[in-house]
Amino acid sequence: MTTTTLTEVETVRGPVPTAELGTTLMHEHVFVLTPDSQANWSDEWDEEDKVADAVDKLTRLVAAGVRTIVDPTVDGLGRDIRRVARVNEAVPDLNIVPATGIYTYADVPGFFAERGPGALPDLPEPMIDLFVRDVREGIQGTTMKAAFFKCAIDHHGLTPGVERIMRAVARAHAETGGPIMVHNRPAGNTMDEVRRVLGEEGVDPRRVPLAHVGDSIDVDLLAGLAAEGFLLGMDRFGIDPILGFEDRVATVAELCRRGWSERMVLAHDAACYIDWLQPDLLPFLPNWNYLHIQNDVVPALRERGVTQDQLDDMLVRNPRAWFERT
Repeated sequence: MTTTTLTEVETVRGPVPTAELGTTLMHEHVFVLTPDSQANWSDEWDEEDKVADAVDKLTRLVAAGVRTIVDPTVDGLGRDIRRVARVNEAVPDLNIVPATGIYTYADVPGFFAERGPGALPDLPEPMIDLFVRDVREGIQGTTMKAAFFKCAIDHHGLTPGVERIMRAVARAHAETGGPIMVHNRPAGNTMDEVRRVLGEEGVDPRRVPLAHVGDSIDVDLLAGLAAEGFLLGMDRFGIDPILGFEDRVATVAELCRRGWSERMVLAHDAACYIDWLQPDLLPFLPNWNYLHIQNDVVPALRERGVTQDQLDDMLVRNPRAWFERT
């Protein structure tokens, strides 16, 4: 692949110069939904109410100084690019960077189960062309293009479905140059399988943020991944039941002390609305919101010796560089 430098990144509002991305939260959702279950069981969803609430939350995020969110919402997370565009139209000072791919922990979606190699092993993989179409032509019949790929591996490990999607993402990456984000479960060290599969597909680790590795306090493990070139997704600030605030902050601060600020990105993995949780559970996650990093995490990192230059690495320069490499 020829090495060039991109100067623009696709967003919901169209291409934006990478130099204008500004402060960037590298892993946030606008909506996380389960459309089939919503249609059958839920009375929580009110389209106008949820869109208005999203506009309010993202307007406050912009007021706090954030200019870009990277939104890895894909098939399996209720992606609806037109709905996100409605929200973005009302918050024009925010860049929302969309993705393509498939999110599953075990099987491919039923739509793909008996298509391509799901039906016969020697048939071509249809996911590759669909992912490429999202990047080159547009998502869901629109002209809004995906800027990166997303796949996942979690507690089930590298199932046949997870591997099939991961390899399809890697091959779409090889065709387009678009970078790859991979959801991980550090408790199961899924990063080993990601390293192996993407390595076999020829993917440069510098093109891959390992999402959610900030759930780990194993600084030596994280430093080793950074040394290989991977971006470390310290991207679940506020999900305290998985790992508390002090441990997350201490881990980032120690990695900065060791010189790895150029290999980390920060975020919350939050959403304006997620139907995976009962609404009455949200009070037990008081820090899980878009403003937690600006209000609480950044001051705490400064108290632990993290410099403004290192904060700029994690919040400005590293996201920009990820989108510029191809």
